Amino acid sequence: MIKSVCGYCGVGCGLEFEEDKLRGDVVYPINEGKVCSKGVSELLSIQTPTRLLRPHIRESLHDELKITSWDNAIDVIAKKIKTTNSDKIGFYLSGQLLTEDYYIANKLVKGFLGTNNVDTNSRTCMSSAVVAHKKAFGIDFVPVRMEDIFKANLLILAGANTAEAHVVFHNNIKKAKKKGLKIIVLDPRLTDTAKIADLYLPLKVGSDIDFFNLVSKRIIEENLVDEKFIEENVNNYELLRNKFKRVPATKMLKRTGLSKEQFEEFWEIYKDSENIISAWTMGLNQSVQGVDKNLALINTHLLSGKIYKEGNGPFSLTGQPNAMGGREVGGLSTMLAVHMGFEKESIKKVSQFWDTNKIDNKPGLTATQMLSAKLDVLVICHTDPVYHLPNRNKVERLIKKIPTVIEINAYDNSETSNFAHIKLPAAPWGEKEGTQTNLDRTITKQEKLTRTSIDCKPDWEIFQLIAQKLGFKDAFNFESSKEIFQEYQEMTKLSSHMDMHKANYDDLSNEPFVWGKDIVSKKEFFTKNKKANLHFVQNKLMSEKTSLKYPLILVTGRTRDQWHSGTKTNLPKTLLKFKDLDFCEINPTNAKKLALENDEIIKVISIRGEIKSKVLITENIREDTIFIPVSNRDVNYLTNDLLDKDSLQPDYNHSAVRIEKINS
Repeated sequence: MIKSVCGYCGVGCGLEFEEDKLRGDVVYPINEGKVCSKGVSELLSIQTPTRLLRPHIRESLHDELKITSWDNAIDVIAKKIKTTNSDKIGFYLSGQLLTEDYYIANKLVKGFLGTNNVDTNSRTCMSSAVVAHKKAFGIDFVPVRMEDIFKANLLILAGANTAEAHVVFHNNIKKAKKKGLKIIVLDPRLTDTAKIADLYLPLKVGSDIDFFNLVSKRIIEENLVDEKFIEENVNNYELLRNKFKRVPATKMLKRTGLSKEQFEEFWEIYKDSENIISAWTMGLNQSVQGVDKNLALINTHLLSGKIYKEGNGPFSLTGQPNAMGGREVGGLSTMLAVHMGFEKESIKKVSQFWDTNKIDNKPGLTATQMLSAKLDVLVICHTDPVYHLPNRNKVERLIKKIPTVIEINAYDNSETSNFAHIKLPAAPWGEKEGTQTNLDRTITKQEKLTRTSIDCKPDWEIFQLIAQKLGFKDAFNFESSKEIFQEYQEMTKLSSHMDMHKANYDDLSNEPFVWGKDIVSKKEFFTKNKKANLHFVQNKLMSEKTSLKYPLILVTGRTRDQWHSGTKTNLPKTLLKFKDLDFCEINPTNAKKLALENDEIIKVISIRGEIKSKVLITENIREDTIFIPVSNRDVNYLTNDLLDKDSLQPDYNHSAVRIEKINS
C-alpha cells in the first residue's frame, strides 16, 4: 500500500493506493477516509487517451505538429532562449505543479536567465489575497487552519461555494454545524453551500466592500472593538474610526441589495458569536477591487481581535492543490523567492544562496500581462491560458503573435495546445513524487503510484534539462525531488518566519508538516513596526456597468464533479456526473421576459464576444445575475479583462451580458 495526497483542490486529502485501487486514507487528519468524486477517480486521469506522451514540434502554427526527440526539443528551446533578450522570455506556471517543480523553474528564470517574468495561474485566483495579506500582515500568511471550524461559533462564507469547490472541507463544515457551528453565506446565488446556511444573504455582485464596511462600522459604533488587541497589535485604528464616522450606512446597505431586516438578522448572530471565521475565495478575489474586498473583510477581524485565536480569523481558501506552495517558493513574478521581494538586501541574500549575479531588481510580468508584452518565447506549464484568461478573443489574437510558444503538459487536449510550437509531455499526478502545500499551510507529499509513461518526465526534470543545455549544470544537477526539497528547505531559512526546514521529506506521506505555527502562537505580524495594518477602503464601482443593451451580470465558478476545462475529469470512464458541463442559470423573471424554457440553447453575449449555453431556470439566483460554470470551455469569450491595480487579478465575476434566443 502506498500513501499519497490528492492533486485536485486545495484541501489536500490523504489517499491510499493498493492493487490499482484508490481510496481515502482513514487516518489522514484532513479527510479521515473521505474523498470527493474527483479524488476517488483520479487514477483515470493517468489512463485517459487524452494524455500527451511524446514531444512534438512545428515551425509555424500553420504546420502540423510532428513527433520529435527530447534531445531535439530541448536543443531547439535552449537555442531560442539563448538568442532572445531575457525581457522577451516568459514562464507561465501553475498551481498543479509540485513545490520542487516550482523551485527549479523559479531558480532558473529569476536566478540564471536574468528575468523575473515567471508567474503562475495563481495570479488569476489568489493574487488579490496575497497582496491583501502582505498589506495587512506584512507577509502572505493564512492564519486559520481547517480544523479551526470545530472551535468556531460562526463561519461566514463570502463568495465561496465549498460544497462544489472544496467538497471534503464542506463535509467537515456540515459536521461542525451538527455540533453547533452557525453558518452565514453571502452570495448572489443560492448555492449548494448556501442551502446548509443558518442565514443566506443574496448579496448583490460587487458589493462585498460595502457589506464588510457596514460590519466594521457597527463593530466600532457598538463598542465591540478589542481595544487591548488594537493597542498592542494594530496600526491605523483612529484613522479608520474617523473615516467610518463620515461613511453613510444607508448608501452602503442599498448597494448590497439587502434589506435592513436582513442585515440586522446577520448582525444579531454576528455580535453574539465569540469565535468567528470568515472564509472566502473567488467571489472576492476575482475583482477589479479584489485586494480592497480582502482588506475590508480582514478589517473586521483586526478590529474585533478575532485572529490568532483558535476558531477565529480570516481564511482565504486556495483553489488549486499547490497554489500556496507556489506562493511560498516565489512562483509569482511580484516576489523573488521564499516570501522575499526585490529590495537590495533580499537580492543579495538570494544571489549568494544560488551563487548567481544575474537577478534583476524589478518585478516581472504577471500572467495577466505576458500575452500583451510582445514576448518572443513563452513557456506554459500545466495550465491553459487560452481557456482561462478573460477576454478570450483578445487572448487568441495576442498568443498567435508570439514566435515560440512551448507547452509542457500531461494532456493533449488543452485549448492552448492549438497555439503551441513545441509540446513536451510531463508526468501527471501518480507518475511523479514531490510536495505540495494545501490551503491551510499543511505540507504533504504526492507519491509515485505507477511507472512514468515512456517519454514523459517530471516537470522539474524538464526545467533542469533546459537549464543544463543553457550551461547551468553546476546549479541544476539534482538527482531527485528530495534533493530539490532539501535545497528549498535551506533557502527558506533566509526568511525568518518560514520554518519548512523542520520538515522531514521522507515522513511527509504519513506525517504532514504545518509551517508557521509559531507565528500564530506568538501573534506575530511582519510589518515594519510588527503591527497589523487596518486599511480604509471604499467601493469605487469600478467594474463593468450593466446597460439597456447588456442588462445582466455574469458570474462564473466551479461545479463539484469537474476540474476546470475537464482535461482530467471529463473522460469516457469517469463516474456519473451530477451536473452538466454547461448550463446558464437564469432567474424565472428573466426567463419569462425572454420566453425561455429549460434546456433551450441560447446565445450569451458581452461586448467582447458571444457563446452558446443551455438554459437552467432557477430561483436560486438574483434577477440581475446569471451564472455559467467554468467547465464551459468558451466562457471566457465573455469575461472582462479589467485588472485589480495592485494584484493584477482579473474581474471575472462582473461582466455585463445579454441573452438572446437562437431562433430570434
